[in-house]
Formats: sequence, C-alpha cells, structure tokens
Amino acid sequence: MIAFVEGIIEELNPAVVVVNVQGLGYEIRISVRTYTQLKGLGKCRLNTFLSIKEDSHTLFGFFDVAEKKSFLDLTSISGVGPGTALTVLSSLSFEELNSAIIREDLKTIQSIKGIGLKTAQRIILELKDKVKKEGIVSPSQNIPLNSHTAMRQDALAALIALGIPKVSADKTIDTILKTHDSTITTEQIIKIALKSA
Repeated sequence: MIAFVEGIIEELNPAVVVVNVQGLGYEIRISVRTYTQLKGLGKCRLNTFLSIKEDSHTLFGFFDVAEKKSFLDLTSISGVGPGTALTVLSSLSFEELNSAIIREDLKTIQSIKGIGLKTAQRIILELKDKVKKEGIVSPSQNIPLNSHTAMRQDALAALIALGIPKVSADKTIDTILKTHDSTITTEQIIKIALKSA
C-alpha cells in the first residue's frame, strides 16, 4: 500500500495531479477540495489510497488525513465506489457532509451526482454514529482564481473527469457564472454544477 506521495507538482487540474517523486511521475486522482489547496504550490505531500481492480490500479490523493478518512468511510459503504466517494468529497465540504449525515438530510446527499435514495440512506445509516462519535471536521478553503477563463477551464475539466458530458457541463458553468458574482471560486462552481447535474 502507498501511504503517501511527496514530490514536485508537475501537472495539476481539478481532477488529477501528477507528482514527480525523484523522476517517477505518480498520476493521482483528487477532489476539488484538494485541488484548491494544491493550487499555487510547487511541492506537495498527499495522503494516498491505492484502489486495485482487475483492469486498473488507481491512486487517490488527499491533502489531509481527515479527507482520506472520509473517503475510506464512504467507500466502506455498499454501492459507494472510489469514484463516487471522490464526487461526494468534491460536492460537499466536510462540514456540509457531516451536517447532512447527522441531520439525516437525504435531499442534500441525493443532490450529489450518482447518489440515489438508497445510497443516500445507506450513507446516513452507516456513518451517522461514526460522525457523531469522531466529529470529523476540517475547514474548507476558498481560494479565488485571478483569471475567469482559467477558472472556467478548470471547472469544465473537473466536471468532465467526474462524468458529466462536455455540452452539459458547458451550459451549467455558463448559467452559474451568469447568476453569481465575480468572487465565486472554481470549487464553488464545481459544487453547484454537481448538485444541479
């Protein structure tokens, strides 16, 4: 198992980071939250989880241990795979997810792309006691981007990587940018888009 990866950030987009570890490039899938925290950094250390399937080995990376723990908690639930767990962590902050679980807020959890009623119910049922006991909370950071065009491209790349068709993602991003002020961040655009997809 690969517990963490530390090195130079070679490539970064809202869905994937490539980390150069002494000449070896690790392609690591990340959440929008981790992307926001890596933006502008030259080096990083990511907590990782290696998902092994018959046809692929996929490395998932997390900026902090709390996000990795939430990911592992989510993937322990029947019907929630690594891709879905990453979508959940890209759609809701720790606070929003934990609050929704504690309040048994099915509507909020169901608003995430790929989460139906039964899966939302399982998430609440299986994680409610854990969340109450451990109080998994981590502050979310909103780091605005200077370039509106770069922000749009990053959001589009992330949505496509998370399974939303390009045409649909384009229209959704346009609508969001028209209805929100200029202080909106890439992370917020992606979260809103995932809830409306």
